[in-house]
Amino acid sequence: MNKLVLGNILYRPLRTAISLFAVAVEVIMILSVVAIMVGIVQGAAHQTSGIGADIIVQPPNASFITSVGGAPVPAKVADALAKLPHVAVSSPVAVDLNLSGAVQSIDGIDFTTYNALRPFQFLSGGRFTRPNSIIVDNVYARAHGTSVGGVVRLMNHQFRVCGIVEHGKGARIFMPLDTLTALMGSPGNASVFYIRSTNSKYQQAIIDEIHSTPGLSTYKAQTLAEWMSMMTPQHLPGFNIALNSVIVIAVIVGFLVIFQSMYTAVMERTREIGILKSLGGSKFYIMNLVLREAMLVAVAGIAIGIGAAQLLRVLFAAKFPTLPYLLTFHWRLEAAGIALAGAILGALYPAWTAARKDPIDALAYE
Repeated sequence: MNKLVLGNILYRPLRTAISLFAVAVEVIMILSVVAIMVGIVQGAAHQTSGIGADIIVQPPNASFITSVGGAPVPAKVADALAKLPHVAVSSPVAVDLNLSGAVQSIDGIDFTTYNALRPFQFLSGGRFTRPNSIIVDNVYARAHGTSVGGVVRLMNHQFRVCGIVEHGKGARIFMPLDTLTALMGSPGNASVFYIRSTNSKYQQAIIDEIHSTPGLSTYKAQTLAEWMSMMTPQHLPGFNIALNSVIVIAVIVGFLVIFQSMYTAVMERTREIGILKSLGGSKFYIMNLVLREAMLVAVAGIAIGIGAAQLLRVLFAAKFPTLPYLLTFHWRLEAAGIALAGAILGALYPAWTAARKDPIDALAYE
């Protein structure tokens, strides 16, 4: 049977190639959306974990994503937080999205307190020297071909790079807090506050103190570990909607192509099916033949799609190094399962049609 299946697939190479391409595109669509969204979320979580804080304090009703919501509260709240027992450092940060090129956040920081959370690892240059100075990490510098003294245009203004740091501490771009909040139209404000406790055992005591302090009680305070647990694709606004939409479109594409391919193949091989049935081939045997052919095409298309997605990962890393593209083994299996299920569904009706053919009518078919 396997020789017969393989012969049928190779007999119409163009149709087989189109089917393979459709299944591969289905897999690539799913993996690409997931890889970018998962990469963005996990990349942001990794960057935040490197700041050196162990508690995050956000304004009331703020999104768990720190770059959403602007800078709605006074930065001087950091001074009140710094006076609480067991707080070693409190640093205000304003966050804004940079939409030029790859989507990434810009952090406006008070250098002294932010650096006190965990010191920057400068590869060249140093701290801010003027209001229009910026610090960038080495990934951003390499991607944009900039160096210390270079000029970068952000938010319709020109900034001079004063330092390049090792990546992994917050954003990829840093500018003075007052500069960023002025450009955001919220001078003197902040988006989030990072706290480093004197000892990790006092984290819950600090959070309880924040919630019991007048003026701070409505602020959202949580440990970094709690915040990290929220940084999953499922908590990303619109992730499930976008992913489900892509999956539905991908499955429809794969279903229609496999359906058309297998239905046409069944119509073309009517006489062959009649011969098989006259020789004793059962309905199950005929259905198995058609479904096995569809599954073989689907498996080959899945392999091509996963390979192409891996190639895209390499291309993204070279062309867009600041845009995370994370392919996980779990989602490779998910995409493969979805594509295989779509192919089987597309082949069921043609297989059933083939199995129901009357051998006498099939042999007389012209």
